[in-house]
Amino acid sequence: MYASRTLWIGPHPFPQNSNIMANHLSRCNKPERMPNDAVLEKGLLEHTGSEPSSTWINGIRASIKDLIEPSMWFGAHRLKKPLHRTAYLDGLRGFAALLVYILHNQVWGHAGIGGEFILENAYGWDKQFYFACLPGIRILFSGGHLAVAVFFVISGYVLSAKPMSLIHAGETTQVADNLGSALFRRWFRLYLPVIATTFLWMTSWHALGLRSLAPGAYKPEKTYLDELWKWYTEIKNYSFVFHEDPAFGYNDHTWSIALEFKGSIAIYTCLMAMSRLSKNARLCCEAGLIFYFLYIVDGWFCGLFSMGMLLCDLDLLAIEDNLPSFLQRLKPHKTTIYCTLLAIALYLGGVPSITGDLAHLRNSPGWYYLSFLKPQAVFDPRWFYRFWAATFIVAATPRIQAVKSFFESRFCQYLGKVSFGLYLVHGPVLWSLGDRIYAATGRIREAHAELVPGWINACPFPSWGPFGLEVNFLVAHVVLLPFTLWLAEVVTKLIDAPSVTFSHWMYKRARGVPEKRDWEVKAGVFGK
Repeated sequence: MYASRTLWIGPHPFPQNSNIMANHLSRCNKPERMPNDAVLEKGLLEHTGSEPSSTWINGIRASIKDLIEPSMWFGAHRLKKPLHRTAYLDGLRGFAALLVYILHNQVWGHAGIGGEFILENAYGWDKQFYFACLPGIRILFSGGHLAVAVFFVISGYVLSAKPMSLIHAGETTQVADNLGSALFRRWFRLYLPVIATTFLWMTSWHALGLRSLAPGAYKPEKTYLDELWKWYTEIKNYSFVFHEDPAFGYNDHTWSIALEFKGSIAIYTCLMAMSRLSKNARLCCEAGLIFYFLYIVDGWFCGLFSMGMLLCDLDLLAIEDNLPSFLQRLKPHKTTIYCTLLAIALYLGGVPSITGDLAHLRNSPGWYYLSFLKPQAVFDPRWFYRFWAATFIVAATPRIQAVKSFFESRFCQYLGKVSFGLYLVHGPVLWSLGDRIYAATGRIREAHAELVPGWINACPFPSWGPFGLEVNFLVAHVVLLPFTLWLAEVVTKLIDAPSVTFSHWMYKRARGVPEKRDWEVKAGVFGK
């Protein structure tokens, strides 16, 4: 349930940012430059020789401001950089993270009226006909499940981008160097943010009196030390690659991160194994892996990663005008083909998710005949349909200009930068602040009388509007959405970006290669 700067990905599934504090302090330590003529003409000489103490203070102030000031709002957004070739993947990943936020809030905010059974069932189930459940439209309300599948395809794509380009260039020695670096850093990249955010969330239970109000959530231990030990025993098993259960009780949304790590290992292994194969043999092996993970064994998440790898390979071949001949013949019809695939994806991505029971799917309106497509190997049929939906979305997005432009928009690019942070913090915000806001605006559920009685109807609003768009539900997000995005950005700057920096630092230290030689290796001096 997440890179070149694109995910959940390269050796980096989520956005890379600079270390804010380090950047400011490094600037503070630089020697003062002599003013040039332009400075003298403007009469600014008196501002160029500030005292060291004030320089440090200004640097710290700027660092704190940069940390807590939302970059998307209040005109604080940084200067726009030129978009790279796969920037649309950043935006797609960010929008997918927003869909996860929307799904969990829709289910939570409508728990008092059985919202989960409405949103997670097909349009017309039990003779219930809601606008939010219409095919295609339902993705905007309950597309969080599909979003996880999209994350995994994007991960496979971006993790493969650099090594695959080296394979195409015949630089097989550098492929090994690249994969070695990526594999070394991957655990730190994925798990350090999970460790940090869950530690802070767990600590807040005892330091601030917060707790998760989710059904079945952990109750705080009697002492903080007991809580700390329980958290440690869970995190060490959760972060073990061969641990079978991906669930983590201190933030159950992080189950997808464990699968992200396993899928990453599969991709690195496959890329290394196929690095010296011919083009046709490599493409056949990639297609064979997808078939194996989807139709022979129940490895749907590895299949999603492998599909991302195949799409990356095909895109690089398309740039080189070296696609297989049967794909070349389809070029005149590509617009029609990809628009059709996107429409199919929007339907398949709305597969009923209330249960993984095949009989329930077969009885759902509009899914009877499709239910027979499920292969025997896939235990949970929902992931089979999400597999193809995510594949078609990632494949079609760069080839339909309107869709690509949307994901390259400023808002989606911003979401892409904070997507990992958003994924990690939206649950704790929902379980603490969110539940109280919903109770205050009139979105009442049974447990509120016991858990937050003082918040019930503290500031009630009417429930007018269609399901999923009620006034009191939308008003709650006037507070919840900006706060969640702000906290996601803080986590990105304070935890996510430093974890990327730390993983790079660890690898360089472990290699023990002098900096000069390290740059020579990157330039290919030793690879030829």
